[in-house]
Amino acid sequence: MERMAENGEIGTIIVKDLSRFGREQVEMGRLTQVVYPSLGIRFIAIQEKVDTLTGDGVEMMPFHNIFNEWYAAQTSKKIRAVWQSKADNGKRISSSVPFGYRKDSNDKEKWLIDEPAAEVVRKIYALCLAGRGPSQIARQLEKEKILVPSAYYESVGRSHAQKVPANPYCWDQKTVVGILENRQYTGCAVNFKTTTVSYKVHKTIYKPAEEHQIIPNMQEPIISEEQWLRVQELRKHRRRPTATGRTSLFSGLAYCPDCGAKLHFCAAKSLKRNQEFWRCSNYKSGRGTCQIHYIRDVVLERIVFEAISGLADFVKCHETVFLYMLAKKTNAMRQKEHKKLQQTVEQGTRRIAEIDRLIEKVFEQNASGILSDERFSKMLQSYEKDDAGGFRQSKDLAGSEAEGYGFKAAAPYPA
Repeated sequence: MERMAENGEIGTIIVKDLSRFGREQVEMGRLTQVVYPSLGIRFIAIQEKVDTLTGDGVEMMPFHNIFNEWYAAQTSKKIRAVWQSKADNGKRISSSVPFGYRKDSNDKEKWLIDEPAAEVVRKIYALCLAGRGPSQIARQLEKEKILVPSAYYESVGRSHAQKVPANPYCWDQKTVVGILENRQYTGCAVNFKTTTVSYKVHKTIYKPAEEHQIIPNMQEPIISEEQWLRVQELRKHRRRPTATGRTSLFSGLAYCPDCGAKLHFCAAKSLKRNQEFWRCSNYKSGRGTCQIHYIRDVVLERIVFEAISGLADFVKCHETVFLYMLAKKTNAMRQKEHKKLQQTVEQGTRRIAEIDRLIEKVFEQNASGILSDERFSKMLQSYEKDDAGGFRQSKDLAGSEAEGYGFKAAAPYPA
């Protein structure tokens, strides 16, 4: 309609009421007071009796738009309040079910393991633990003719909003990564992973992991917590072999000095050992966000060797000075670690207070009949396990470790 209006194909726009046309008062004012009059378009709102040709109701139109926007703002606040209330009561706020689970037909809040899909999830994690990267896993799944999630849902008659690819076995690398990073496979629920800028701007913002709400024991796990944590650690420090199978001593340890991205080790059968080199992963043959940074692997080895040799010579010639510098640096590291432990204690204290508040709330809801005895028992066990097994223990551990970081004169050698 906007294109037709700009092309002069529309002479009059009629709406039932202003709220049907829009709820953003700035944009509404721009269209009805600037754009349409300049294009010679007549605007009519039946409910509010607005007619820009005769001037009826025009002076009240901004106030109608403000109230329409206010209604949208209040609706957004109410929806967010409902989400927060569900999260406070130990419920998940997302309605989407990850690949490997399905909703219970008798209880939409309950997830059951979809065994054929769960077996694929277990296979993906096993391949990652065996050292395979997402692209390698995707190629192997395609080679073994394993259906992608959307094609699998189609084959079992399950409704979904995903598009089925032409090749139903063509796994995308991003799909594999999404499965490997999804913590809900450990049996927990993860709330507040994303948010939006506002009710006006619907751009998705991914929140840091520290702000996620983790509710344990929400469904039967497909993989263990230890497996998931191990996979995250491997992916954080992964070392990818080149096509030749050769790797460098510094694989996964070299970073770009400009953008901070990892440097990629480049080797090929046509390159000799002294020709293998490193380049920035954000360079992408001139199409990325960083410039080319080039250094041969043998040069990097020589630089590191010379630095280690220089340090060894310094220690031999100036042992006393070195011990003093080492003790000074160790003391600074202890202070930094002590500060970090203090923050851990403070976070644990806040979490303990939050859990105590939630336990008190579920007691009240159970006593008033809002919460069933079965759900109350499950939530209470979950909170007590979270409290006793996690945060109180981490707080005590942090406190005991902090006591060991006394800031006395440092010893000649670090403890």
